[in-house]
Amino acid sequence: MLVAIVSPTLQPLHLLAQSARAHAPALLAGADDPHAELMALVWGPRFDREHANSLLAALPWPEPAIIHTLEQAATQFDRLALAQQQRVRQLIQRHYGLHQSQWDNAISYS
Repeated sequence: MLVAIVSPTLQPLHLLAQSARAHAPALLAGADDPHAELMALVWGPRFDREHANSLLAALPWPEPAIIHTLEQAATQFDRLALAQQQRVRQLIQRHYGLHQSQWDNAISYS
């Protein structure tokens, strides 16, 4: 069994990413631009709970697990140092760039 070792400095980011990966697809399923929605949640120095609530309101039946995970992510993000918050934003942008490259490649091959 392979166990990932996460440095103490990156541990808060790792926990935030784990919780986001679990439920973000369901939360952002109807979004035109999921990356923009994620960036909207973490753009400022505090997690945008109002925007999160609007995303939840758009779901026909928000699962309690999604609500709980979103609350946890908000608390975890607010506890991050400013440099760590910026790193979260950079990771979202990087993921968006990778996603765009894959999409562009798929279009060019069709």
